[in-house]
Amino acid sequence: MGNLCRSPTAEAVFAHHVASARLGRAVRIASAGTHVGITGDPADARAVRAAAKRGYDMRRARTRPLRVADFRRFDYLLAMDQKNLVQLQHDCPQSDSPTLALFTSYGTAGEALGIPDPYYGAPQGFERVLDMVEDAAQGLLRHIREQYAL
Repeated sequence: MGNLCRSPTAEAVFAHHVASARLGRAVRIASAGTHVGITGDPADARAVRAAAKRGYDMRRARTRPLRVADFRRFDYLLAMDQKNLVQLQHDCPQSDSPTLALFTSYGTAGEALGIPDPYYGAPQGFERVLDMVEDAAQGLLRHIREQYAL
C-alpha cells in the first residue's frame, strides 16, 4: 500500500537471497506501493530495525508508487495481500503480461490471504512479516531458478 513496511522488507530479503545465490546481474528487484503518500520517504523504522536484527539492510529503502512502466519492466509483480493484488490486476494494461500474484504464493506456508500489514500493530508483527517474507523469498528464488534455468 504505502511502500513503508512489507514491500521494502520483501525487497531487502529477496535481494539478500539473490545476492547470496550470485544472481544479482540476472534478477532485477524493486518495491513499490499502490497508495504511496510521499515518494522518497524512508521505510518504517520498525521494519528497518527488525530486518537489521536478521542481517537485512533496509536503510536505503525509499517509498515510490507503482508505475505503469513497471508492468512492462518486470516479469513478476507480487502483491503483499489480496487488496493489493486486485489493484495490480485492475491497473495492469492489457498489452502487458507480467505474472501478477501474491508474494506468499511462492512460500510453503500456504498463506492465501497474503502478508498482514504490521503498521498499526505490535512489534511482533514485523517479526511475523519477516518470517513470511523469508519463506516466500526462498520459494520465489527456487521458482525463478527453475523457470529461467539459472
